[in-house]
Amino acid sequence: MTDRRMTTSPMTVLRVFGRLIRHELRLIRCLGLWIARRRDGGRLGELFPYAQGSGAVMFGFGFVCVVETVVMSLLLKSWPTVHAVVLVVDVYTVLFVVGLHAASVVRPHVLERDAVRIRFAGHVDLRIPLDRIESVRRQKLMSHTRADGELDVDVAGQTAVTIELAEPVTHTTFLGRRREVRVLRVNADDDTAFVRALKDAVTRVRNESEPVPDLPG
Repeated sequence: MTDRRMTTSPMTVLRVFGRLIRHELRLIRCLGLWIARRRDGGRLGELFPYAQGSGAVMFGFGFVCVVETVVMSLLLKSWPTVHAVVLVVDVYTVLFVVGLHAASVVRPHVLERDAVRIRFAGHVDLRIPLDRIESVRRQKLMSHTRADGELDVDVAGQTAVTIELAEPVTHTTFLGRRREVRVLRVNADDDTAFVRALKDAVTRVRNESEPVPDLPG
């Protein structure tokens, strides 16, 4: 009988490991940018932050991690080796949480001249050509069900802007899987301004792409 169990190739494992390492390095870089009060990749367009809604949640996670670090240090002080290992893990967890928040702050959505970059922390950066956007609208949703062809980039379980595409774009997930996306749901601190700016940019691109009629004579 043939064994039909799924097997994972060494190359797949290496690719996943490489993506994880790049993600960690990206968080470290974002942490440095956050401390320096700089943004990542926003020089060529208009920036639209989205991290405001997750600030309190990330602060709560960070506080819990710090309390856990202190408690575990007290409980394990009689076992120095175990204490050292747990301390490293706890400190790393705190830095990871802070890094996620920093990445959300320094990597906002970017509206460029011919495209919009939808971003989230260190693991989503999807560039969408403006000529592929069919419609944009404000639509506040909470914890909606994931469906094929849709990408939900939520903040604290909520999205406020829905973008529908005339042609799909390819999104590469955190672990490297490729998906075709036609509908995106995202968040923005000022969703009204984001929708208005995106609509104006799409209209401009459409007008520029229309052929100009020849003048008579």
